[in-house]
Formats: sequence, C-alpha cells, structure tokens
Amino acid sequence: MPSSSTPTERQRRLGAELRKMRTAAEATTAYAAGLLGVDRTKISNMEVGVRPVAPERVRTLACNYACSDDRYVEALVGMAEQRERGWWEQYRGTLPSGMLDIAELEWNAVRIRTAQTVHLPGLLHTDAYARAVFGAVLPPLSRLEIELRVTHRMERQRVLDREHPVDYVGYVHEAALRMQFGGREVTREQLTYLCEATERRNIDLRVIPVERGAFPGAGHALLYAHGVVPQLDTVQLDSAHGPEFMHAEAQLAKYRAHLDWMEEAALGAPESRDFIHAVARQL
Repeated sequence: MPSSSTPTERQRRLGAELRKMRTAAEATTAYAAGLLGVDRTKISNMEVGVRPVAPERVRTLACNYACSDDRYVEALVGMAEQRERGWWEQYRGTLPSGMLDIAELEWNAVRIRTAQTVHLPGLLHTDAYARAVFGAVLPPLSRLEIELRVTHRMERQRVLDREHPVDYVGYVHEAALRMQFGGREVTREQLTYLCEATERRNIDLRVIPVERGAFPGAGHALLYAHGVVPQLDTVQLDSAHGPEFMHAEAQLAKYRAHLDWMEEAALGAPESRDFIHAVARQL
C-alpha cells in the first residue's frame, strides 16, 4: 500500500491504537514485523499513520498481541477498511488539514457533545454568522478564503441531516448567546435558527446562565466525539494555531467530567429554548 507523508488525524489515531496494543503486550517492533513479514520501519510507519494498514493485518496483530476485546478490534478493523473518500476531501489543498480532520471526526462519531463559551456551536451556524466569525480571524483572511470556510462549515451540518444523523448535545454559555458576531440582525437570525434546530429529535441544546458563576474549562471550545467503542473517543479543542486532538484516557476522563458538570449546571432543553428566544427578542 502507498504511504502518505500527510496522514489524516483518523489515520494517526489508528496507528496510535496499534502502538498502544503492542506496548500493552510488551511486544517489540521487530516481533510485529516478523508477524507481518515486513521491515521494522514499516511497523513504525504504520504506528504513526504514514503507512496504511490492511484490515487482515489489524486482526493478525490484535490476535498475536492477545487483545481479547472483540468490539475494540472490530472497530479498528473498520477504521482500516474505510477507503471511500469523504465529502471533506474536496477541500484538501485549499483548507487547513485540521478543518478536514474535524469534519471526518464528526462524520464517524456515534454521538457528539460540545461546549461553547464565546462562539455558538459550529454545527448550528447560519452562513451569515459563520461569515462574521471567520471575518474576525487574525491575520485577516481573503474573501475567497472566508467563503471556502463558510461553505465547508455549512457542509459539516450534513452529519445532523443524513439518513442516520448523529446525536448532538451542545452546552452554550449565555455569554456566547449575547456576542453579536455580524451585528444585531445576524445574531437574531442565528438565535432563531438555534431554536428551530432544537426541534429536531437528534439535537439537544442546553444553556448555562451567567448566574451559574465559575465553571471548569472556562474559555475552552470543546468537542467530545464518542467513538464506536469508548476506547476510540476523541476530544478536540480549538486553539489560535489550529485544532488539537486528544485521546489519552486521563484527558478523556477530564473532559467528560467537564461536560458532566455542564449537564448538571445547564437549564433543561425547554427552558434553554425559552432562554434563547428571550435573548433574541432583546436584540
């Protein structure tokens, strides 16, 4: 199989899981190479996602690493089998790879939970609101670059509308509702759209009022993507230099605790919808 000098985050994750299985079994790269009849360098390349790995090789490695979790192994096999190009690939070479990795992460998740304190949830943006958000990027983006990002963001919403839509839970701080990206009219339109979106069965939007005071992870925009099995959960954080992806168990536990706190602190779904309507009426 051909190697790739720029693996996707999903390819890197598959490699990381293979490495995790090997180290848990206290096996060497030389042992793994002997199992597959390849050079040790190819094992290293597989484990960093540079070299694709065939599904049957995933099973061979898992069996000889004595991994007894069948659901986990089959989930890894599924990652190795995925060869169809996703819709996001049309943007490769024109948008930063991290943006494509987010789209791929969302598309393959079985459930998504997000937390927002300044911007409203990206998966629920109107095009005007998204355009205002990307227009505030430093250094400034060209008009063409802004429109590419807006179009990509709108396409990301397909994960909520496809034949088997992903379940989505978003926790939004009141401050984000009151930030007027694009001005009053754009913000009012965006808030109205949020209320309409919550009428869908797979979308649950919860508001955290300012009266709740301090909260963990303040300032972080957080996306928690639940994988086919818990071992494949992923956290994605926004940063000034691009998205960061985390999947160490300690990190996953930390951000699950953050989201669980928000679940307890947030208003219920009907109350949240009424709250958003109230903010929109004040604009």
